[in-house]
Amino acid sequence: MSKKTILVTGAATGFGKGAAIGMARNGHDVIATAHVASQVTPLREEVEKLGLADRIKVYRLDLSDPYDIRQAVGLDFDVLWNNAGMGEAGPVWEIPVDLVRRNFEVNVFLPLTLTQGVVQKWVREGKSQGKKVVFTSSMGGLFTPANWGTYVSTKHALESIAEALQQELAAYGVKIQTINPGAYYTGYNETMADNPFRWLDDDKNFTKRADLRKGFDDFFATPEGKMDAEEMIDRMIEIVPADTGKFRNVVPKVIEDMLKNHQLAAWENQI
Repeated sequence: MSKKTILVTGAATGFGKGAAIGMARNGHDVIATAHVASQVTPLREEVEKLGLADRIKVYRLDLSDPYDIRQAVGLDFDVLWNNAGMGEAGPVWEIPVDLVRRNFEVNVFLPLTLTQGVVQKWVREGKSQGKKVVFTSSMGGLFTPANWGTYVSTKHALESIAEALQQELAAYGVKIQTINPGAYYTGYNETMADNPFRWLDDDKNFTKRADLRKGFDDFFATPEGKMDAEEMIDRMIEIVPADTGKFRNVVPKVIEDMLKNHQLAAWENQI
């Protein structure tokens, strides 16, 4: 594997932060971007303490800010890793539609805006050969559990965008991958599960708060609902800079097998 320069969105916490540090330790140069300005200095200080300031440069990248987007597109890197995202949970038949729109804006439209700017620059400048775009999708990009439909529908959309990009950009030498984590414990899913309770009202909604909370708590209490994030980070450190590999990368294997069985069963699903 050759040395890469990798731009990571959503690198202030969770998978993005862990993998950014790991890839830098493996000899790659990393542009670690944080959505919130107040996250930039603490991340820079942590990078300095780790002795990685020569490998990791930290920028703010608020994907909703066109000037941040323009700055990011102007940087020089080999791999764009669209890792940033957010999630809205709760019953699809009752969730406020403005929250659905916002989830698609953050998880689909804004990463697509950044990706278009980056790949068009690569192609325009004749520097697209060997470049790569990676999307952090989800196990939820390949199936839809009840009460997670809004979030996972954004990941279904990313799967389609990535598959189209792989075909469209093949002639230009740009590689496309998705990473599909299971329910690893980073705090991301747990925070997402809190979101419905800011709008769910027992006096107005059919879905009761206590029932939804119990469903989430029961899931997070299972081994599959709270897996060790280090396993996923270790795989991301390998996948993101790699010159070759699978288009779709589901981790762990037990989740890959579950998703394959689910997709086969879908053909026999009855109304």
